[in-house]
Amino acid sequence: MLLTSTSLADGARIAPTFAFCTAAPDSGDHTTHGDDRNPHLAWSGVPEGTKSFAVVVHDPDVPADASDANTEGKTIPPDAERTDFFHWLLVDVPSEIREIAEGALSDGVVQNGRKPGRTTHGIEGTNDFTGFLAGSPMEGTYGGYDGPCPPWNDEAVHHYHFTVYALDTESLGLSEDGDWRGPDVLDALDGHVLDQAEIVGTYTTNPDVG
Repeated sequence: MLLTSTSLADGARIAPTFAFCTAAPDSGDHTTHGDDRNPHLAWSGVPEGTKSFAVVVHDPDVPADASDANTEGKTIPPDAERTDFFHWLLVDVPSEIREIAEGALSDGVVQNGRKPGRTTHGIEGTNDFTGFLAGSPMEGTYGGYDGPCPPWNDEAVHHYHFTVYALDTESLGLSEDGDWRGPDVLDALDGHVLDQAEIVGTYTTNPDVG
């Protein structure tokens, strides 16, 4: 399979158009909202027998201990322990769909989150902003796509994996309400992947990091 995009280039920095937040070093908050549009994705070279697709976007570079994230006078060193953060979970994409247009499923930050569940392109799950923003004024259930927003005091550049999976089943059996997370999708994918393709983009909101 081949994954292409008019919004992203493999190995290149992701534009703030597709980010949840962007650097604003002269503001008291250090960041401001990005445009949070889902990027364009298109895939080809689909294997015979494909019955559906899944789209997973994750960042494996999120600090495992977030207690110092976005904290004045603190920095998160590049060698800090890291963990996965899921930004987009889309499953049961019909086999005839080979493209998602820019902004088709997300076009702007939604205060307190966007409802997960059935869309024109499949079923969207609950992303990890749901837990990360708990207890803040932005608290809520965040479904669908929400883009990069790494801590502004993180000294590591983050890598965002946009992965499309071709599957041998029409449905992964996850609930229509989208009340499931990244690990649930990875478990459901096991044994059903015929092929996959990905684009990896980079992002930081730390003005001192290249």
